[in-house]
Amino acid sequence: MVISVGVMGCEDFLDKTDPTATSFDEFYNDEGDLRRVVYSSYYDVFTHHYNRETLFYMQDGKSDNAYSRLEGDHHQRIANGDFNSNTAAFSYYYELQMKHLGRLNTFIANSDVPYVEDEVTRTKYENILKALRIWHYFKLTFRWGDVPFHLEPADLSNATQPTTPKEEILDTIFPMALDIAEKLPEEEYTTDKYMFNQYSLKALTMRYALYNERYELAASLAREIMDSGHYELHPNYGDLFQYEAASNNNEFIIHQNQESFSGSTTYSFRDLGPHYRTGNGESYLVPLKSLVDAYWTLDGYRIDECPQHTKEEHELDPNLHRDPRYEASIMGHGDVFYEDTIDIYNENSPMYYETERGSSSGYWFRKFVSEADAFKSGGNLEFGLLRYAEVLLSYAEAKIMMNEIDGSVKDAINQIRERAGLDMSRADVTLPRYSAYTQEEWIDLIRNERRIEFAGEGLRYADIIRWRIAEEVLNQPALGHTRKVNGGLQSLHIEDRSFEPHNYLWPFHENSLKVEPGLTQNPGY
Repeated sequence: MVISVGVMGCEDFLDKTDPTATSFDEFYNDEGDLRRVVYSSYYDVFTHHYNRETLFYMQDGKSDNAYSRLEGDHHQRIANGDFNSNTAAFSYYYELQMKHLGRLNTFIANSDVPYVEDEVTRTKYENILKALRIWHYFKLTFRWGDVPFHLEPADLSNATQPTTPKEEILDTIFPMALDIAEKLPEEEYTTDKYMFNQYSLKALTMRYALYNERYELAASLAREIMDSGHYELHPNYGDLFQYEAASNNNEFIIHQNQESFSGSTTYSFRDLGPHYRTGNGESYLVPLKSLVDAYWTLDGYRIDECPQHTKEEHELDPNLHRDPRYEASIMGHGDVFYEDTIDIYNENSPMYYETERGSSSGYWFRKFVSEADAFKSGGNLEFGLLRYAEVLLSYAEAKIMMNEIDGSVKDAINQIRERAGLDMSRADVTLPRYSAYTQEEWIDLIRNERRIEFAGEGLRYADIIRWRIAEEVLNQPALGHTRKVNGGLQSLHIEDRSFEPHNYLWPFHENSLKVEPGLTQNPGY
């Protein structure tokens, strides 16, 4: 366990009032110093603007949604199963979380030092830091299960203590999160809007209640947020991920941190966009055929159950009579980008699928990829880390899992579908065609709604892990664009993948086991 305070990652954090300070009462002299602590605590782990190992949209590269082309970004090997307890990713992610927990515990333990006279200000930042600590433990327990659990500054003896069982940690931090939330303001802040308020912390708690099968708590928190009237679905789905609405909507509940680093530059076009002409797109993360095929039809049918078209027709033309969220989220061969029709099979094009900066799947995300950024070194697009749509679908899923499938569940699903632009004369889930649905069929429907609603937003890997379907979907090869060759369908093959039952929990890295004797390696590693 890393127990030192360490160096903060935020560039501005080093600009302290007294650079020679050696104690907390010297180190923190005003509210600005305290704010920089909070900035750094968010930024280094949760909201870094260019670190692809932690950027939220890159997380789909761990799943069956997408392919991450650089092994060093840590997503590729987790998706294809080529890892063990010596794989660098697990040291990186674990040490990152633990290092920041050590810092947070130190900051929180010294929060009563009166370097900021205004008690309201001190209390606000203290509760935000406590909420960030809980976020760390939500992530750690979800990935590793039983982990070291400390709410006080660590010393060397802590490293030898055994881990705390996951359920015991969760039993502590769920009530703690709700208590902290009640002490935070209801409204977003005018500046620093990414910082936790009452409802954004409750929304995060809702997410992890759902992840940990605490369905009653998840549904209750979702219902509270729904009834609050603070948030609503933005009318145009696609605009949420473009400059048209990314900074002007009432749907984002947790915002990406754009304010604690200079310039507010974002690199989603570089990371997700195509290498177009002289542009800077690197295609670091690209969608896969399995995601493309997951988009149901405009009427809400699976592509292999569509009354109007065959599955083959849909595979050859992904835009055919499709859920409008497909066109808003993904582009590929035959689509128009900027001024040109994409041809991934043209060897003279930078978008040729075999070029280094091209998409090996033949697809790209449209989400977070603005043509306005095509020839810039970066952009300033704002991102939502948790949207009101997730509240609606979490409410519906939690109620479905409890087999409480009532009108409120169907209304939540319909709100999502109607906003997306489906033909509600046939996709309305209160119609007779849905009246005989079993619980399993509702589960299948809500899981697919989540997949396509949040494609490219970093939720899919957690979903396939918690649903225990990774053994099914990550034991399939990663495929790309499909075309007809010699009378048969042929899909681009990117890589084979593998997932073993013990991979639902990550391994502790061998170095972590040496440093922390209290750790016990997870089974199978």
